[in-house]
Amino acid sequence: MNRINLLDEEISNKIAAGEVVERPASVVKELVENSIDANAKNITIEIEESGQKSIKITDNGTGIHPDDIEKAFMPHGTSKIKKVEDLFSVNTFGFRGEALPSIASVSKVNLISRMEGNPFGKEIHLSGGKIELIEDIGSNVGTTILVQNLFFNVPARQKFLKSDQREGSLISNIVTRLALANHNISFKYYINDKKSLITFATEDSKDTIRNIYGNNVYNNLIQFEGCTDIASVHGYIGNSEISRGSRNNQSIFVNKRYIKSGLITAAVENAFKSFLTINRYPFFVLFIEIFPELIDVNVHPTKSEVKFQDERIIYKLVFESVHSALRDYVKGTFNKEEELDLPFINKEVPKVEDIEPKLVQLPIDLKEEKENQVSKFKNSEYAFDNHNSKQDDTSIKEEIPNYLNKTEASIKEAIEPKFPALDIIGQFNNTYILAECNGTLYMIDQHAAHEKILFEKYKNDIIKSKVVSQILITPILMELSHEDYSYYNENINIFIQAGFSIDLFGDNTISIREIPIFLGKVGIKNLFIDILDNIKNMGSGKTIEVKYDTIASIACKAAIKASHQLSKLEMAALIDELRYINEPFNCPHGRPTIITMDVKDIEKRFKRT
Repeated sequence: MNRINLLDEEISNKIAAGEVVERPASVVKELVENSIDANAKNITIEIEESGQKSIKITDNGTGIHPDDIEKAFMPHGTSKIKKVEDLFSVNTFGFRGEALPSIASVSKVNLISRMEGNPFGKEIHLSGGKIELIEDIGSNVGTTILVQNLFFNVPARQKFLKSDQREGSLISNIVTRLALANHNISFKYYINDKKSLITFATEDSKDTIRNIYGNNVYNNLIQFEGCTDIASVHGYIGNSEISRGSRNNQSIFVNKRYIKSGLITAAVENAFKSFLTINRYPFFVLFIEIFPELIDVNVHPTKSEVKFQDERIIYKLVFESVHSALRDYVKGTFNKEEELDLPFINKEVPKVEDIEPKLVQLPIDLKEEKENQVSKFKNSEYAFDNHNSKQDDTSIKEEIPNYLNKTEASIKEAIEPKFPALDIIGQFNNTYILAECNGTLYMIDQHAAHEKILFEKYKNDIIKSKVVSQILITPILMELSHEDYSYYNENINIFIQAGFSIDLFGDNTISIREIPIFLGKVGIKNLFIDILDNIKNMGSGKTIEVKYDTIASIACKAAIKASHQLSKLEMAALIDELRYINEPFNCPHGRPTIITMDVKDIEKRFKRT
């Protein structure tokens, strides 16, 4: 039988580090929060090699008493609480006294601090949690801490870190959230000696939002606020113009602490869906102020979750505050459009830069390979004419869309069709194609079928690097957030292979010059953001093939829509294309493309058998 052993301080600190210090972003969060707790008004964050080489935090806070420098790195050494009752009214970010000893146990740390009134500061060096040096030193008022070679003595932890771009984007995300919650503090953030973000102390959090997310977000914000006897809520929610395909641009703060809360997120999104676009997630920055004794922040090692004493009151407060602001916004928008005698369709006149640019034909002197690709496209790769003809089929042969030309007949002969050739009966509700074969009735969803055809062809072309691109007359400029740019930079080859030609246009700004030709006049900006959001949601562990699936699935918005009338020739061509793809029976989203009923099924419905 194994005996019980008491773990020594070194092992226990490394275990604690596993909970508190998950990755470089965790270190940045803990150290910056210490600076905020020290009443700093200027905080500088400098990282190298995504924080694995070094993390340096400099502040002008109150500093650490020279006699407490060594205590700061002892387990549960803290100035934030003194007795157990203090746990129920925590007013600071840190309080456990675990961060500094945990960080020091898995890195090399150098800390310099001086309090106002002291003639000199104190410096301490640690390696793997062991003190190597303590001495007096001249320094400015405040604290500077340098963390180097993170996880140098825990190589197993290093193996679980993501790419430099991904780890760097997580740090940027943390810095962004801390800056949003503390708009009265100036933040400077540098990556590999290059300026990434600078915010200035301001009385209005909306100014910090503009500094971080740009003018487009700033100009589409709706303010909300509300209060009860125990709590108040205020913040900003974006209109449908800046809604996204993921929740990455949603920030919740409780007493300035950034948290994740399904309760509050649901309250905001349910209020949003009452008025505006569904199936997308709203941008919002939300602040809740509540008596500390009515919440418990000690429910998660990283303090990223809180427990409310009465969740129903918080849900109702948030929902009603956001709902009321959105109602007034929609009402005001409607009244403006009514005065202008305009239909309530678009909420505002589109800006010049948001108008979809026209496409220009490819030059005729491009490489032969490019010309061949264009030729293939014109002869049934992707094109599906929106022609809505009511003429007799025999009189429109010259107007048959390009994809009807069977230039790839020889290729199709070598491919096994997945279902037999069908005789077209007609179209039901301008949405479903009815056909028959050998006593079986086929009902084909025209949108789902065309979507799957485009999906497979586009995906295959991406993999084979044969996507035909179209040059834009006017390049599209997009200013990305620091996090979005990191994800784009990490996946730049995927965008290139998917048919996009994109150049860097200044810090975090890109210029889209070419797009996949079959996209036509889709909303390029929204499409780009949707692709980026889906890559984020999948994480960096997914294979490139899975990411291509996502890009192709989103791009299939170019498919013909329901309620679109087709001629018999168009229906026949669509079904013929569907027969030869790899998986014709489901659309990219999993819905069926074909439903069949044999004679027996029909006779049963009519009670003939």
